[in-house]
Amino acid sequence: MSNTNKVYIALGSNKGDRLKHLQDAVDLIFKQIGKVNIISKVYNTPALGFESDDFLNTCLLIETSLEAQDVLQQLLQIETQLGRQRTENSGYEARTIDLDVLFFNDEIIESKDLVVPHKELHKRKFVLQPLFDIAPKYQHPVYQKSITELLQDCDDKSAIETINIWLKNPIKQYKLSGYNYIAIEGNIGAGKTSLSTQIAQDFNAKLILERFADNPFLPKFYEDAQRYAFTLEMSFLADRYQQISDDLSQLDLFKDFIVSDYDIYKSLIFSKITLPEDEFKLYRKLFYLMYKDIAKPELYVYLYQNTKRLQENIKKRGRDYEQNIDNDYLEKINAGYLEFLKNQTELNVKIIDISDKDFVSSREDYLWVLEQISNGL
Repeated sequence: MSNTNKVYIALGSNKGDRLKHLQDAVDLIFKQIGKVNIISKVYNTPALGFESDDFLNTCLLIETSLEAQDVLQQLLQIETQLGRQRTENSGYEARTIDLDVLFFNDEIIESKDLVVPHKELHKRKFVLQPLFDIAPKYQHPVYQKSITELLQDCDDKSAIETINIWLKNPIKQYKLSGYNYIAIEGNIGAGKTSLSTQIAQDFNAKLILERFADNPFLPKFYEDAQRYAFTLEMSFLADRYQQISDDLSQLDLFKDFIVSDYDIYKSLIFSKITLPEDEFKLYRKLFYLMYKDIAKPELYVYLYQNTKRLQENIKKRGRDYEQNIDNDYLEKINAGYLEFLKNQTELNVKIIDISDKDFVSSREDYLWVLEQISNGL
């Protein structure tokens, strides 16, 4: 989900239910390639270079972790899924769907089966007009002209008619902004931070990440848990209180909601496992004194993952001080969370078993998790 690439794609159809073909293509691009950021208006245009029915055309801006060649292969696959049958005929022909990569970041790519920027786009009004809708200031990396300038200079005089029907952005089906504050929780290595970060990017949310990396007591705790447990839990108690107080009080008018990769109640869950009973009772008293007025998440998502997968994730991310975490400790944390959630009456809880999912590497799994969260709304 990292190394995001911005890709402009042209879509066209002049065969069968043209509007449905465009919408189906948008849906499949979202499902198989990446987030759809912007969709232009839809235009009716005459066939260019051959005699046929009029086309409906549009353009998209998407964000994807895929590289250019992989995007092309996915687009060809989507064309096949939607019934396009490519022939050996080198000329133009009617088609259910036509998908072209126009720009890939600001890169210039010339390979056997992919040329970016698309070599004909500056000559085609049916491409430039919808592209103008979504990226008027974008600079063509070869001609060093904006889309506005290219459209003004274009010699194509084809008639273009705006269709007063907008294509739907598939991301709207996931109604995560139905709440103001969502907390993503889970065991060590469950993927809380990765999921929260991706949700914030995809849904224009304010991101709150737990600041634990600078805690000087964490490596010491993993070396000698009995000695440093109380010190560690007290430092987390203070740090989380300071952070959540600051972050929740700072209103961001340009974000739709807040998503965090932790909830303050994790302090109670971890401390109950790590502290002796008398120290835990003192800790719990301090916790409720400090947190009684702190806002609670309107949706609490718990990512459950089995111990084997947790250990794999921990090894993969490679933090030195985590490499010797015992299975028993992880199992106690899982049990502690589930016990807490079972008896919880103040929070709206959604438990999602992700033991057989990899939402970091698999877009299909990521969308599945979004669907599970949406079902809790």
